Amino acid sequence: MKQKFIQAIHDKQMIRLSFYSKEDERVLTRLCAPMDYGIKSKVKNSNDYFHFWNYESDKGAHTLSILPEQVRNMEFLNLSFKPSEFVTWQTKWIVARDWGGFS
Repeated sequence: MKQKFIQAIHDKQMIRLSFYSKEDERVLTRLCAPMDYGIKSKVKNSNDYFHFWNYESDKGAHTLSILPEQVRNMEFLNLSFKPSEFVTWQTKWIVARDWGGFS
């Protein structure tokens, strides 16, 4: 799953993600763009996370970082995304990519 996720970053491929939400205490399904894979900078552990842009958040579109054990399913869609849709900050990606000015 990790390798397919990283390939989806390179291909700018959308994902339909089903995951266990600790906050909601249930499985949620959201349309997402894969953003990165690796440690979460604001958390004091060394766990790797899947980082997504969540287009369907109940609080408005935002980043979603989840642990691999929270993932129930990733459906890799025949839809593409544009990094310009959500990248508005100076990036320091963990996974190297060629996203032009958003790399």
